Amino acid sequence: MGRKIREKKKSKKQENPFRRAAMFLYKRACIRGLPLFSSRQVENDLVQLHPGENVQWIKTEYYVKKLTLVLIILAVGALFGGAAKLGAGGSILLGEDGSIERGSYLEGEKELQVKAQIEDNVQEFRIRIWPKLLTQEELESLAEEFLDKLPELIARKNNSLQLITDDLELLETYQGYPFQVEWRSSRPDVLGSSGNVTPPREQVEMELLVKLTCQDFAREESLSITVLPPKLTAQELLHRELEEYLTVSEEENRWEEVWNLPAQWKGSEISWAQKVEDNSLILWVAALAVAVLVYLMSDRDLHQQLEKRRNCLKQEYPDLVHQLTLFVGAGMTVRGAFQKIASDYEKKRNRLTEKLPAYEELLYMCRELKSGVSEGAAYEHFGRRTSRQEYIRLSTLLMQNLKRGNSALLERLREEAEKSGEERLMQSRRLGEEAGTKLLVPMVLMLAVVMVMILVPAFSTM
Repeated sequence: MGRKIREKKKSKKQENPFRRAAMFLYKRACIRGLPLFSSRQVENDLVQLHPGENVQWIKTEYYVKKLTLVLIILAVGALFGGAAKLGAGGSILLGEDGSIERGSYLEGEKELQVKAQIEDNVQEFRIRIWPKLLTQEELESLAEEFLDKLPELIARKNNSLQLITDDLELLETYQGYPFQVEWRSSRPDVLGSSGNVTPPREQVEMELLVKLTCQDFAREESLSITVLPPKLTAQELLHRELEEYLTVSEEENRWEEVWNLPAQWKGSEISWAQKVEDNSLILWVAALAVAVLVYLMSDRDLHQQLEKRRNCLKQEYPDLVHQLTLFVGAGMTVRGAFQKIASDYEKKRNRLTEKLPAYEELLYMCRELKSGVSEGAAYEHFGRRTSRQEYIRLSTLLMQNLKRGNSALLERLREEAEKSGEERLMQSRRLGEEAGTKLLVPMVLMLAVVMVMILVPAFSTM
């Protein structure tokens, strides 16, 4: 029955495409003799963790499982990387002919980061795309639904309106006030209606007209502006001039469905390309790194499982020796005592949450005896598989009893049981002392918290 269940599980695993691919890669790697699948330490750990099973089958199952996990990680990473790549491509709004779809007013304003190439010169810009303007009838129907706010501060990075060196915050709507704002500059060549400042060659004094409108409310104000010539490099000056050119072009084109970016600048052709953040490469590299890390850490986890098994063997040894001593003292042979212990364990095995390594080894030894292996060889195999000093000592004692007929076997077993009990008691005390040391830091922190809770109210009432 158990064999049929194992075969069913195995057939289900083989239906997994990742597992099939991992099996293919493992076979190819074994044919070529790659060192990734021939670790002697891993083979020894697997033999000790799975006593009595076919070594080659266990090794194949282990490496195929590792490769399956690596392939799944790589596939997931590739999937997310591809999704990021598609997402980056889906955000492209600039057409090959330099056209940009404005969209409706419901979509709101958009921002694009573009690159302009004039011959060998490349400039980058972040431009705003306003939605297509509505007709007067549409504005009237939407007036009751529309509410905007406008702040009074427009200086941005400038210290004063009389010392303008950077762009102003000239927007159509500002949060905080229910106004529509219109800007008009007396020197559009220096200060555009959107606040873009084109650096002048000398100081310029100008007027900036602002019109606030809200239903029947309208008010105009005039602000005195002084624009100072900033110290810009040739690249920065070109960037500012081309940015102002883009702003003017966008404002003049707001009644059109499509905005065609300027194709020339001062007699030179401009080629436009949208700058898109593409994180797909990062995801692919991260997936590859995680897959390599998982593959390398699997051997470490395997060794940790072996260390856990060895600790369990050490903890279970006193109970095993006490039972053996009890049954031998009652008149049973050593072989019969072992078979009795193994039989009792096998009856309650299915009710246990975890298998007991010492009793599993004992159960395997009893099966060897039933299959015709001699007692001496079975005892020797028992001690060798556990690779613990206690079990090797016990197997040596039993082998000497078979060869020489030791009449003091019972006495020696009692001494071994007493010795193992004392060792377990000492180990329990040591673990208790270590636990007490680890609890010392939380206890000190709790004491500090209690002291603060006591002292703070006391000082506050003084």
